[in-house]
Amino acid sequence: MKEIISFLRQLKCHNDREWFNAHKSEYLRQQTRFNDFVAELIAGIASFDPSVSGLTPKDCVYRIYRDVRFSDDKSPYKTHLGAFVCPGGKKSGYSGYYFHVSTGGEGYPDNHMLAAGDYCCTPEALRILREDIAYGGGDFEQALHDADSCFRLDREGALKRNPKGFPVGTPYEEYIRLKAFCLCYTPDTDFLLTDNLSQRVAELFRTTKPFLDYINRGIAYSRERE
Repeated sequence: MKEIISFLRQLKCHNDREWFNAHKSEYLRQQTRFNDFVAELIAGIASFDPSVSGLTPKDCVYRIYRDVRFSDDKSPYKTHLGAFVCPGGKKSGYSGYYFHVSTGGEGYPDNHMLAAGDYCCTPEALRILREDIAYGGGDFEQALHDADSCFRLDREGALKRNPKGFPVGTPYEEYIRLKAFCLCYTPDTDFLLTDNLSQRVAELFRTTKPFLDYINRGIAYSRERE
């Protein structure tokens, strides 16, 4: 990852098409390195989660080119490389395992990241998950506790009050106020420079599988009801 991080830091300082085109061959080398890492990571995850078996890096890796049509920031390139390993690939709509390497700075997207979950639940899936959590007798909380302690539940954007249909005093209301269900870990650069990184990342993701199974069960049920 050292060479990838170095390239991304240079890209952050020269985020324009002229510099990128002049260094296109270097970008392609780093993209290949990243794809090779993702292939190893997919294999590691598939060893405990067969739902991602058969995926390729192409199914999971995001493009470095930014969609700037609706953004005030017109920088043409992302300064991170990311992959989302989930059943059916990154466009399937299921929750999964997300990894990205960046410049090693503070805050998204400059920080490195491991995440497990779903940021874009449909309204129907969100309703079903909230019902499952409220009346599931603590199953969701147990899935949270199963995850390695390095992961934290992302509470950004959570509602200040219970959503409609869930009166005050509903069990586990701190969770049913969530608008996204995701566990996040932002390691430092030293972590990404360790040996056997794909194996270490896969082992951390293994602990989040009960959480992902819980979320994907709700997503699958919501689709059956469409």
